[in-house]
Amino acid sequence: MTHVPPMAPLTAALAAAERGWHVFPLRPQDKRPALHGEAVCPGIGDCAGGHRKWEERATIDPDRIRRAWSMLPFNVGIATGPSGLLVVDLDKPKHKSSADTPCGVTTFRALCERAGQAVPTTHTVRTASGGAHLYFTVPHGVRLANTAGKLGKLIDTRGWGGYVVAAGSFTPTGPYTPVDPVPPVPLPDWLHALLAPRRESRGHAAVPSTSRASRYAAAALRAETASVRYAPQGERNATLLAAARALGRFIAWGDLPRDVVEEALHSAGECTGLSERQCRATVRSGLNWSIAHNPQWRAA
Repeated sequence: MTHVPPMAPLTAALAAAERGWHVFPLRPQDKRPALHGEAVCPGIGDCAGGHRKWEERATIDPDRIRRAWSMLPFNVGIATGPSGLLVVDLDKPKHKSSADTPCGVTTFRALCERAGQAVPTTHTVRTASGGAHLYFTVPHGVRLANTAGKLGKLIDTRGWGGYVVAAGSFTPTGPYTPVDPVPPVPLPDWLHALLAPRRESRGHAAVPSTSRASRYAAAALRAETASVRYAPQGERNATLLAAARALGRFIAWGDLPRDVVEEALHSAGECTGLSERQCRATVRSGLNWSIAHNPQWRAA
């Protein structure tokens, strides 16, 4: 990775917009939006037709960007959803955390390793706290929401309804700086499988492509078993239950055989020190719950 010199906020905002990323001003040296709230909306300008929030007002228009950043040295926010981005936020432990608490970068690397996947090489920004933002593209029409801890401790994601502080911004903690300025790569299938919302169970859509479903199912199986193996002490049984619930839907949809899922989860659970009896009970409970809540797909 190559560190890139920091940019001025206006330059950073224009550079992001040139990539097609929708930007909006954040308070100077802060991470909070600089736009007015609904309670004090003046009903003019962008809000002439009704109050518009930061996600709606984010823009790639260079003239609007120049006008906004000519007023104050605003930090730069990127609205991830309208920009077609999913950003994985790898945070650092808080000061009061246990000394052996792994950072988000370490947890993410371990998750990739346990899932049999390489750590993706993509557009990366070092955050003010010393963490990292990994930028990925998502196909048009795919709406992934924000998550907190779904992929692991100190790993959040920002999609629709979320934003990230862009490189070129500064806070009292430090700057946001580009580490790897390469274009963002598409979100890997195995990560998409973990982050995608649960599909409708009432049959309001056609059955998805078998090859695509199988690929997502296999990626999800690798990722979920990896999360179980890497679960910290005190959270292993809860992680195993969550993994079983996440994978049960693929059994219900016919994408994975139940015995394959059970064997993989039993093995992962026992690797963490859970007893065979405990693993069997937890996996059975999680799978049964998930299958009951995810009836098999059928055509509309």
